[in-house]
Amino acid sequence: MARPAAGRARELTTAGGFDPPERDNTDMNASLAGEANLRYAASLALAFGGALLFAFPLLMTMEMWWLGHSMERWRLLVFLLAALPMLLGLSYYAGFEPTFRLTDELLDALAAFAVGIILSVVALGLLGQLGPGMTLGEIVGKVTVCAIPASIGALVAGKQFGGEKADTGRHRKAHMGIAGRMFVAVVGAVFLAFNVAPTEEMVLIAYMMTPWHGLALMAVSLLLLHSFLYTLGFPGQDERRGDRNLLHSLVASSIPAYALALLVSLFCLWVFGRTQGTSLNEIAQMTVVLGLPAALGAATARLVI
Repeated sequence: MARPAAGRARELTTAGGFDPPERDNTDMNASLAGEANLRYAASLALAFGGALLFAFPLLMTMEMWWLGHSMERWRLLVFLLAALPMLLGLSYYAGFEPTFRLTDELLDALAAFAVGIILSVVALGLLGQLGPGMTLGEIVGKVTVCAIPASIGALVAGKQFGGEKADTGRHRKAHMGIAGRMFVAVVGAVFLAFNVAPTEEMVLIAYMMTPWHGLALMAVSLLLLHSFLYTLGFPGQDERRGDRNLLHSLVASSIPAYALALLVSLFCLWVFGRTQGTSLNEIAQMTVVLGLPAALGAATARLVI
């Protein structure tokens, strides 16, 4: 029986040293998939580096260990739910892997959170803060509290280490609106405030300050934020810097960014239980104290994102 013409043509093509188009496509797809996997592995390595860089001081802070044990679980849940939208936004502007769809952004954010969890488990285990004698709730609390800042570090790793997403996000940052700029300010505020919010020094400094100290600290915080913002601007503001003046920058950028920094500070204090059983005056003083690093973080956000 004669063979089909298609089979004979394929045989002759192979005998003549030519691969059929199907094989070329298969090899090309395999090669592209291999390159994509290598790029993703490199991005994950950068993510672990960024997570370690940002979360390392917190992982070695006693207050963070106690917070994971003593924080009310519903506060921890609120903290986690508030962090997830921030991680999603960070994935859009500064994630460790180039993304082009909302699904990709969500997977990027979840991958960063997984990196934060893995890093926290390994680091806390090495430091002797996780052990068989602990309850499951205590372990989950410690890991979750540390995983959130670590996941932020994972997503900004591209900016810190010059990853591929650092170039991919330039177009998005160049067209960032007021909402995007305020989001960046919030992330920057969290980036610095989170490092000192759990410490007892925030409470001690606020206790030793008078209301006049608080007003002076607010003025200095706003002045520093305004100076940095006028010099650095937000991401994507380079082309507009020549059209801005000091007063316009103060009203349009500095005051809203400082207000957000104070809100971030108040939220961190509430989540960590610092406002419980505390007078309004003491809460205001602690918020202003924590507002200084938060304001500096909001002002220098373009250096992070």
